[in-house]
Amino acid sequence: MNVVIVESPAKAKTITKYLGKGYEVYASYGHVRDLPAKDGSVDPDGDFAMLWDVDSKSAKRLAEIAKAVKSASRIILATDPDREGEAISWHVLEVLKAKKVLGGKAVERVVFNAVTKSAILDALNHPREIDPALVDAYLARRALDYLVGFNLSPVLWRKLPGARSAGRVQSVALRLVCDRELEIEKFVSREYWSIAAHLRTAAGAPFVARLAGADGQRIARLDIGSEAEAAALKAALDAAKFSVAGIEAKPAKRHPPPPFTTSTLQQEASRKLGFAPARTMQLAQRLYEGVEIGGEAVGLITYMRTDGVDLAPEAIASARNFIGKEFGASYVPKAPRKYMAKAKNAQEAHEAIRPTDPARLPKVLARGLEPDQRRLYELIWTRTIASQMESAELERTTVDILAQASERILDLRATGQVIRFDGFLKLYQEGRDDEEDEDGGRLPMMAKGEALARDKIAADQHFTEPPPRFTEATLIKRMEELGIGRPSTYASTLAVLRERDYVRLDKKRLMPEDKGRLVTAFLESFFTRYVGYDFTAALEEKLDLVSNHELDWKQVLRDFWADFSGALAGIKDLRTTEVLDSLNELLGPHIFPAREDGSNPRACPSCGTGQLSLKLGKFGAFIGCSKYPECKFTRTLTNTSADGAANGERAGVGNLGQDPATGDEITLRDGRFGAYVQQGNGEKPKRVSLPKNIDSRELTLDQALGLLSLPREIAKHPETKEPILAGIGRFGPYVQHGKTYASIGKDDDILSIGGNRAIDLIVAKESGLTGRRFGDAASAPARVLGEHPEGGEVVVKAGRYGPYVNHGKINATLPRDADTTTLTLEDAIALLAAKAAGQGANASIQGRLLGAHPAGGPVTVRAGRYGPYVNRGNTNATLKRGMSPETITLEEAIRLIEDKQEAGTRSRPKKTRQATPKTKAPKPTSSKATAKTAAALGKAAANPAAQRAKKAKQA
Repeated sequence: MNVVIVESPAKAKTITKYLGKGYEVYASYGHVRDLPAKDGSVDPDGDFAMLWDVDSKSAKRLAEIAKAVKSASRIILATDPDREGEAISWHVLEVLKAKKVLGGKAVERVVFNAVTKSAILDALNHPREIDPALVDAYLARRALDYLVGFNLSPVLWRKLPGARSAGRVQSVALRLVCDRELEIEKFVSREYWSIAAHLRTAAGAPFVARLAGADGQRIARLDIGSEAEAAALKAALDAAKFSVAGIEAKPAKRHPPPPFTTSTLQQEASRKLGFAPARTMQLAQRLYEGVEIGGEAVGLITYMRTDGVDLAPEAIASARNFIGKEFGASYVPKAPRKYMAKAKNAQEAHEAIRPTDPARLPKVLARGLEPDQRRLYELIWTRTIASQMESAELERTTVDILAQASERILDLRATGQVIRFDGFLKLYQEGRDDEEDEDGGRLPMMAKGEALARDKIAADQHFTEPPPRFTEATLIKRMEELGIGRPSTYASTLAVLRERDYVRLDKKRLMPEDKGRLVTAFLESFFTRYVGYDFTAALEEKLDLVSNHELDWKQVLRDFWADFSGALAGIKDLRTTEVLDSLNELLGPHIFPAREDGSNPRACPSCGTGQLSLKLGKFGAFIGCSKYPECKFTRTLTNTSADGAANGERAGVGNLGQDPATGDEITLRDGRFGAYVQQGNGEKPKRVSLPKNIDSRELTLDQALGLLSLPREIAKHPETKEPILAGIGRFGPYVQHGKTYASIGKDDDILSIGGNRAIDLIVAKESGLTGRRFGDAASAPARVLGEHPEGGEVVVKAGRYGPYVNHGKINATLPRDADTTTLTLEDAIALLAAKAAGQGANASIQGRLLGAHPAGGPVTVRAGRYGPYVNRGNTNATLKRGMSPETITLEEAIRLIEDKQEAGTRSRPKKTRQATPKTKAPKPTSSKATAKTAAALGKAAANPAAQRAKKAKQA
């Protein structure tokens, strides 16, 4: 028997079908060991010995693998073909060695770039040993990330309350976002004017020319800086005679972009499909590992973590053959296109991301793929085919025009572009992050010396704009340009920044939160080198050298730790006043922006004599007065009532006016949970939070009075005749009928929502058709998902109690957060099977469906009172720190569930050391320890599992 070990069950399932009898394929479910989140996991004093914990989630699977290995004749490690894949194979091998089950048997390492039968069989014929350089590169990165994160994060917790973590790459990416925001805040807009002449040829054809020069001087984009200058030039053109001074037509070519790398795929999927990087990688992983097509699992794309842009010869030949048949010989270049690889890391310089078989057209696969999978596959397919197509041929025309007005001579220019041969543009056009100026379309025919007629002269005012905030796509692009991070880290880095509340997405743009700016300012002040772009890029290059067998990994760690440990020691005795001084200096322009009237932005609006500055409290940073405790004025970092403060209004209050009915003062305030309006100043004044769709800076008195009037009756229910109310609660705006509460949509206004819309929302909520399940309750059609393996259609329908799937006489209610537009046939069959087996027969399944458990029954992710968790049957398992309910995979959920089932019966994981660290003497117990503390310690010692969980949470 041959034993094959891979990372994921999806990949194992696909490979099993290709290998057939004589092979048993086991999944490790990712990494099987990791560094425990506690002191000493990496020991700099012990030559960077690393303490590994066998992952409790994988203990049972490792036992199964070890049992199979005992009787195996051939052991094959077939994890992914990159550094992480090599590390997983190494970890598995180390565990098998420790269990002494190899018995002298050779262990083979095979790699394949695509999960296809031919690629797998070819890999089995060319085994190798585990690459020690790739393992060393993994160890170096893991050690560096631990040394930075485990040592720097506690410094933040002590010196900067409210901060959550720091990381080697994460903190540098955050700095990029914060630096861009600072550029925007410091930007001073500049006025400029453009002048365009709307002209006609002698034949009457219209076109537009722009002013390019005057009296022999070239006019650049920003040269006309005032309305007076623009008016003088416009007047001259109004009186001028126009003629063609010259015509120049130049041929040009536009070449197709190369096939996708990891970063370019994430960028293009963000631009064209609106996918977050994490979502793109999740979908690509499924397409790579195998998707059910025609009753069998098929790997549809090559490996998705790569810096390479080259294609395999057979892929090029297949693409060229398709292009010739589909578009004609003129679209096939004379020679195959070869692109230069820009990989900085050889271990990630695999083949570009491409379809495993270009003959699998996106439209043919549409029924077998989820909508998002199909869209991503189509993007990869079209980019790959286009990369081997002929270049587009263009003609760019420039017409110079002379305008003579008495003694003035003005120069204008018109540009046009036409496509003579569309080439690759017939199939694909690359997306853009921002609008760019393009040459115009086709210009009319005209001849040199031809007189032109004037229709009108237009002078338009413009203002320069600050650099745009990063999108997720442009941030990845910038990180790649600077050499920060690698393909396997981009998506996770951005996800961590959002999970830590360091940045937020606003209209698809990344904006730093105050917490993120504080962390960046602190690190720039006291760990300047370690958030430097050049330093981070240089460290990445050293790690690449380790991957290429050119540098010793422990030397990299020694060089890094020598300086970093000194920086940590220097911050140990740092006083709070020093921290505040640095933060006030760096964040001053953001917290206290200059006022138009020139008044002091730091002047306390309450006492009038104190100066405002940044303070640190138990729950984080805030703005306070220098006259404390006499003056107790405080506010959050973002001053939502700056105008009111400038006008001398009371501390922390923006005065909106008076209630005409009562005379009470209506104020805008900023609280712990955001902005709110308040009526009066009594002991229990009425307060209402601002909805997200109301900007506090634009809030009017009428809006505030409307909010304070809530809840209000907006209609009578047509059946019960009971009132339908609109109000704002703990979870935002809502409409209410009896005991039914329905949240209003993001496009609805709580102050103006009408009766018909409110009734629709109530009916939808009472029918279970709210949220993402069917969208508009009025249009909830049945949808055929496909054929059931036992025959008959599987259909998703709308029912009285919500959407459900149907096959024959079996109905299965959908989980509460399931999206009927993206529900797959595979997931529907899992729900039906669970219902047929008696699971979930008495109640509908809640949460978001992740898929079917190998042992049967659906696996879902849910929102609970104490945070998100996953469920199967009677087993609930809380998501671990760093996991997101939006991106958790079925495999991760299964690991959590099985880990929970094993809890209480599993012994403490066995630990192994790569090298023996120096033993440190325990610190003496304080004589001041109370009996209560001793009892607590004894209780914790009696429950080692709880103690480990507590330590992990604290770390």
